Amino acid sequence: MTQWFGRAGSGGHERHTLALLSKSTLAATVSWVIANDVMAAQSPAFAPFSAVLIMQVTVYRSLVHALRCVGAVAVGVGLQGVVGLLAGPHLLTFVLVTLAALAIGRWRPLGSQGSQVATAAFFAFSTYVSATSDAQRWSQLGQIIALVLIGCGIGVVVNTLVLPPLRYRSAEYGIHTLAHSLYGLVRDMYPALREGKPERERTRQWRLRAAHLAPIVQQAQSSIHTARESTLYNPRRLRRRHRHRTSFDGYQAVVDALERVSHQVASMTRSFDQWHDADAGRGYADFARAYGDFLASLAPIAELLSQVDEDHLQEQSRQLCEAAEQAQRCRDRLEDEARAGSLALSDPAQPYGILMAEAARLTDEFQYTCQVLKHGVAEAQAVPPAPTAGSEFG
Repeated sequence: MTQWFGRAGSGGHERHTLALLSKSTLAATVSWVIANDVMAAQSPAFAPFSAVLIMQVTVYRSLVHALRCVGAVAVGVGLQGVVGLLAGPHLLTFVLVTLAALAIGRWRPLGSQGSQVATAAFFAFSTYVSATSDAQRWSQLGQIIALVLIGCGIGVVVNTLVLPPLRYRSAEYGIHTLAHSLYGLVRDMYPALREGKPERERTRQWRLRAAHLAPIVQQAQSSIHTARESTLYNPRRLRRRHRHRTSFDGYQAVVDALERVSHQVASMTRSFDQWHDADAGRGYADFARAYGDFLASLAPIAELLSQVDEDHLQEQSRQLCEAAEQAQRCRDRLEDEARAGSLALSDPAQPYGILMAEAARLTDEFQYTCQVLKHGVAEAQAVPPAPTAGSEFG
């Protein structure tokens, strides 16, 4: 536990978790005081429950969840009120309300808050049957909606004004994770290929690792989405140091390119894994060594992408472009050697044609990535520089 709090003090995921816990506690406490001490509500727990429920990783998401939560509770309570008025406080009323609430809760616009329709309906039914008059019933049902509205409102206000989450760095973290996974795979492949035709067990492992890149790609895409979403309705983005850090188009293009690279690497590993079914010969071993040299030229690019830092992007983009040019020269040599060796590049039964096509696609994608980052640097230099504050990046 001491180590966890130590990491929370230095930043990272632990710090964000601690901030979320602290803000949720504050929002719940304020909601309870208003509901219990000020309003003297019969069921004050609805307010802090709602405040904690809608506390999300971005201000925008908190606002969306708050609107959905209030809407779901209003529907559930209103449903109980209408059916109760028509059928009375009986078991049949509970059955009808439950059936209708569960059906409405599946409505897509309510999202993850759809379950609150049935939850609100159950609490409303309990309140409804315990009331002694119609006036008291309607008053208490209205109070439930008011408490949820208060809790959601306080939750949104606290999340907006108290350390509002700004996830600029999460876009970079997503790229780091994906590029590092690609780098690790390529780094393991090219030494084995340089030795000649790799063993079946090794190519099978490559193929499995390439297949596991898909969830990492999804995580990177989600990181970009969260980073962009965190700027919506966030007062921190209006500060001078953040005004020119709200565009993620460049990082989005990089992740999209790396996603295509992951598909191409998966195709490449399948070809190597299926290579064992082909007739072995010296041409295969020579081609494997040449392909290993080509992959070795891609490794520095993936490594640089795994270290992308907005504060050092100018130098990194220059290094990336140099590495991309070197990779292009290696691919050209690979193609020359393949043609000089009279390999069956057009034979679909042989792996050569597919591997050469993937080599061309890989170099094109990495060159495109280099140009995207270079263009982003050029745009940033056209804007007056803002002072950096690494401690404020999420």
